[in-house]
Amino acid sequence: MPIDRGPSVSVREPAVDAVVAAGARSVLPDFADGMAALPGELGSLGRRLQSALREEDWRTCHRLLHQFLDKYLREFAESLEAGGALAESDQLRDLLRQAVGVALASLLQPLPALADESSALGTELRQWRPGSDLAPLARRVRELCHQVGVHAGETTEQHTLMLGLFDLLLENLVELLDDGSWLHGQVAVVRELLAGDPDRQTLEATRNGLRELVYQQGLLKQGIVDSKDAMRTMMVTFVERLDGMTASTGQFQTRIESHLQVIREARSIAELGKRMDDVLEDTIQLQAQALRSREQMVAARAEVDAAEARIRELETQLRDVGDLVRSDPLTGALNRRGFEELYEREAAHAERDARPLTLAVLDLDEFSRLNARHGHPGGDAALRHFVAILRGGLRAVDAVCRHGGEEFVLLLPGTPLAEAQSVVQRMQRALAAQPAMHEGRRITFTFSAGVAMRQLGEDREHLVHRADRAMYQAKRDGRNRVVVAH
Repeated sequence: MPIDRGPSVSVREPAVDAVVAAGARSVLPDFADGMAALPGELGSLGRRLQSALREEDWRTCHRLLHQFLDKYLREFAESLEAGGALAESDQLRDLLRQAVGVALASLLQPLPALADESSALGTELRQWRPGSDLAPLARRVRELCHQVGVHAGETTEQHTLMLGLFDLLLENLVELLDDGSWLHGQVAVVRELLAGDPDRQTLEATRNGLRELVYQQGLLKQGIVDSKDAMRTMMVTFVERLDGMTASTGQFQTRIESHLQVIREARSIAELGKRMDDVLEDTIQLQAQALRSREQMVAARAEVDAAEARIRELETQLRDVGDLVRSDPLTGALNRRGFEELYEREAAHAERDARPLTLAVLDLDEFSRLNARHGHPGGDAALRHFVAILRGGLRAVDAVCRHGGEEFVLLLPGTPLAEAQSVVQRMQRALAAQPAMHEGRRITFTFSAGVAMRQLGEDREHLVHRADRAMYQAKRDGRNRVVVAH
């Protein structure tokens, strides 16, 4: 039904105006609230409509609604009439507008001037129409890209300098620490991260692990402080008792001298007998006091010894907790640092005693699909179960290391090549027989492995590389198998 915009509008019945206003009040606020929640110009238009509704300025509401119709809905309706699909040039323009005006502008928030220019370019790209002069927009886009490149280079350089300064600070910290400091391992882990290019998962795992270490070390350090305070109090008591005993001895000496003087001046046997009774009484009291003091000092000494032993125990625990930085926080296996330290010791023994040292690289098959099917919590459960299976088939002298995301390394000292292959194959069978469980669901998976035995003089990287190549050959051969590197 067409709307009459003629003079009759001004002479409508008041009741009709009231009905129209009531209808507007019930519908338009919801519409305005929805528009105000939108980004950009539509959000601004919605907020202006909200303001006009609050003031009951129906003329402004009418104008804003027409503006919305003309600027947004009409173009959309025309595109629907044209078949509902934008021309490729229009699609390209819209994609460019989103890339420049939305995505790039969001990334440039730390640089307000470039972010404002990016948003402005996005708006002008949307308003541009074929036939209009494109040269000014092209120049501005090229200049924006140039400025982004300049700032990106500066940001990268600043990031590198900051990492270098932090590494230098850690290096100086290591120089200040004594050789037995429990901080050495943690500083080394952070410096290794700075030197490499760790992914987010590695950074988060390291941060969580160090946070737990800081908490445990705080408890142990507080225990050491409390034990030292208690020991200090016991030492003070010990010295005070010694001082009291010395004072008592001094008083006894004074009384003995007094008794001697009286004895020299005595004139009768009775007087001498009474004085001897006094001497014996003082001697008995001194002996009892000395015995009590000795017992108290022995007890104080035992308390001091116990406090010293407790402090040594806490300091040992503190060093042990610091050593946890050599372990993977998710699985409990050795991390790269722990593996490298262990390998150096075992390689030295193997070189000296001319005994075999075998290494196996294990990689879970299609782990990304496992994560997609069971989620990251399911993937974590699978990794923990895998390490448990590996440890169940290892000796006390063997070790398992998490070398990467789903890649592990076994170190098998004194194990010949053929025996090491059999060990890994037994682990494959054990994993097949005992699938992981997560939230009541079975998670079945396999792994491929490459096994290599260290040659005299061979360094760690070369040995791992040989085993790694054999592992990839096992992948190419069909997965879930073990290939020996000869």
